[in-house]
Amino acid sequence: MNSVFRAVAVSALVAAATLVISADTTPSSQASEVQLQLGNLLYSEGRYLDALDAYKNALRTAPPDNTRGARIGVISSALRVAEFDLARHEAEKLVKADPTGPDAMSLYGDALWASGLFDEAETRYRDALAKVPDLARGHHGMARSMAARSRLTDAMNEAQAALKLSPRDLEIHHTVGTIFERMHKYEEAAAAYSNYVNLLPNKDHSEKADWSRAEIRFLRSFGQKVPFETEPGSDDRLYTMDFRLLNEKVVVRAKVNDASAQDFVVDTGSENTVITRTTAQHLGIQPITYTLSAGVGRIGLRGLQLARIDSLEIGSLKVRNIPCLIKNPPLRDIPVKETESLSPLALGYSMVIDYKMHKLTFGKHLPDEPKDFELPLRLYRLATVKGTVDSDHKANFVVDTGGEVISISQATATALNKPQTGRRIALKVYGTSGWDDDAFLMPGVDLAFEQIQYRNFPVVVLNLDAPSALLGFQLGGIVGHKFLSKYRVAIDLERSVLRLKNVS
Repeated sequence: MNSVFRAVAVSALVAAATLVISADTTPSSQASEVQLQLGNLLYSEGRYLDALDAYKNALRTAPPDNTRGARIGVISSALRVAEFDLARHEAEKLVKADPTGPDAMSLYGDALWASGLFDEAETRYRDALAKVPDLARGHHGMARSMAARSRLTDAMNEAQAALKLSPRDLEIHHTVGTIFERMHKYEEAAAAYSNYVNLLPNKDHSEKADWSRAEIRFLRSFGQKVPFETEPGSDDRLYTMDFRLLNEKVVVRAKVNDASAQDFVVDTGSENTVITRTTAQHLGIQPITYTLSAGVGRIGLRGLQLARIDSLEIGSLKVRNIPCLIKNPPLRDIPVKETESLSPLALGYSMVIDYKMHKLTFGKHLPDEPKDFELPLRLYRLATVKGTVDSDHKANFVVDTGGEVISISQATATALNKPQTGRRIALKVYGTSGWDDDAFLMPGVDLAFEQIQYRNFPVVVLNLDAPSALLGFQLGGIVGHKFLSKYRVAIDLERSVLRLKNVS
């Protein structure tokens, strides 16, 4: 169908939908069917918000015994536009009506994944594949789950199985790209992202689409350079260095492009090494393209420059050809200057921070040290652990060594259904996207991270909608210095665990 005919078809359906809804004598099943067709057309054009409205109309007017198609449309569209709570709510109804249906189970898995409940999602994907081994979306879900466990070879095998079964599923191509990128196979990643972009509807100008186009240009700029190149034998060594605590942040000295050493904040809440515009200009680091970043603050999604660092020396480790973000344009009207930051996780290394001894250790393979607590850890762009808020609300929390407090998202706070009168204490909070005008302190919250308990605890409530939308899953909160500083903290990617040993 060419674009002109499709536009006419959409217009005709809109007119038909209007006529059907306004005609009292028209059966509701007919109205629902027209809205469902309209939703399908809008979805195929990449107009996901409009499609969501149409699917909602279809669901509202559908006979009780014929809601499946409209509900699937609502879930799929809601996932595309980061309406994660709606997607999960409708997916629960879908799987309740068809508890053993593989398609229902895999779609429910997608909704659980988007809610940040990675383990629960994996269970659904496994159950679906047990019934239908050739279920493309089940394999795709398992690919993401294996990637989050840092089992990248297994993740790629699952993704390729999904792609073989459904070669025109653009989301699978995108997942293949993310796995290749984590494997540091940049040309293969760029090819996968190109396949994703080529399958997009012409009208899709979403943040994910724009990010993918910029990422293709960036990955191909490496040419024959080997990303994250190190000396032979580096992967078998452990590296230890001193750090300072400055304003509750871990600060180390590092060298960029063989220049003098300077301060870097160790920030596991960032996916990349980050430098300021001043440092980039001083060292002659040229931007390659723009990308989207998101964090706490009123700006939400923030355009920053992507560049390549020729070399980074941290302790006795020297890494070459490293992606980096340049904080340009810089933030205005914040009380402190933006700083450089790095994360061993972003370099592909597990890490240990000993807050008592002020030592940072990192390497590909950490020894299995004594611990008081061990929490399952998932790394999908950011490292997260699962927590429980007020006894029954499960949410994922970013392990953020660059953060200061324990916080929950506004979405999590809303889900708690606590009475708000007298409980909101306004706060002045700023993050990587500027001031968060809506931040407040919520007292009287119970938090649990397995055996670790916080009773009647005051938490900071932050707007994490923008980073959640960019990541593709709901962030439940952040655990920063206040949570981590009592421990020797090991973030072990190889074993997918967060180990905590009391040092106080």
